[in-house]
Amino acid sequence: MTEHPLTTHTQKPLIDPSILRAAKRERPERTPVWFMRQAGRSLPEYREIRGIGSILDVIKDAKLVAEITMQPVRRYGVDAAVLYSDIMVPLLGAGVSVDIVQGKGPQISNPMRTTKDLDLLRPTEIRDAVHYVKDAIEILKSSLEVPLIGFAGAPFTVASYLIEGGPSKSYSKTKALMLEDERMWHGLMERLVEVAFEFLRLQIDAGVDLIQVFDSWVGSLSQRHYLKYVKPYTRELFNALSTYPVPKIHFGVGTGELLADMADMNIDVLGVDWRTSLRDAKQRSRRPLAMQGNLDPAVLEASPKTVLSECIEVIKSSRSCDGYIFNLGHGVPPHIDPAQLERIVRFVHEFGDKIRYEDLDPSVETIWEYLD
Repeated sequence: MTEHPLTTHTQKPLIDPSILRAAKRERPERTPVWFMRQAGRSLPEYREIRGIGSILDVIKDAKLVAEITMQPVRRYGVDAAVLYSDIMVPLLGAGVSVDIVQGKGPQISNPMRTTKDLDLLRPTEIRDAVHYVKDAIEILKSSLEVPLIGFAGAPFTVASYLIEGGPSKSYSKTKALMLEDERMWHGLMERLVEVAFEFLRLQIDAGVDLIQVFDSWVGSLSQRHYLKYVKPYTRELFNALSTYPVPKIHFGVGTGELLADMADMNIDVLGVDWRTSLRDAKQRSRRPLAMQGNLDPAVLEASPKTVLSECIEVIKSSRSCDGYIFNLGHGVPPHIDPAQLERIVRFVHEFGDKIRYEDLDPSVETIWEYLD
């Protein structure tokens, strides 16, 4: 794989901490913006240096990870870099046999279905086993002038992969085990709290500036099941992280009915998908929190003027938020034209504060003339 000249480990000062200020419910100089999955397959420069083989092989190359992480910062001018990694990485360090197959996603060779399978998870080994994550972060902190976001999968979402053996649309095996074998379920969730904590602690100690916990698939649960089987463990994770002074983002997909419960934790920012307006999310959270989101990623397939129109509506909905970070409601789709994201960043930086704080309601034509 290609070598990249990022070798020193002296940390550079941040020239734009706007996302950190927004996460603390302050008013930064401009509305911050970043995109989930901003690094990777949607960028031609990524495809040029990606090489062949599993993404997990790429992640083990600290210099290559640093370069991939920085690519969208250079291209888009986003206000944060997000570490190029995957929520499956700590499972590798914990002793699980996992691969990520292109077009299929994570694949677990031996899904966990019984209590004896729990012995396969060894969270205390993560720190040494995935040292390359620490190495990549140290390289990045010597070069980045914007904050670096670290992340991990929440216990439920990681559990769903371990039980299903891969991605699922119904999560039927996960739900059945959760309801029928509570001993197995609670044992698994306790271990996955430790897995997530160890992985995030490694990243924080290495220098990330804020973290996001992805509970991507928890929206598949009813509120009753979430409260009984999941929330206690997610709360335990955030409580364990509370002594670390980095801002913490909590995000899930399809979680409109769970937002109040997801907000009821030691977090600073609540990530919102596209199904719930930021205005409604703020009301449902019932406590002072910054909000993040929530442009529908599918809109990126539309014309540039349509995209800008939707961005205007999203930011107008953020007016009631105590702090706000612009983002998509989920990850960047793989075949999106990067020019769409470049245009969004320029729009948010130039017009975001005016729309939020001055109640500006500009026409798309006016913005288009300015940006074109």
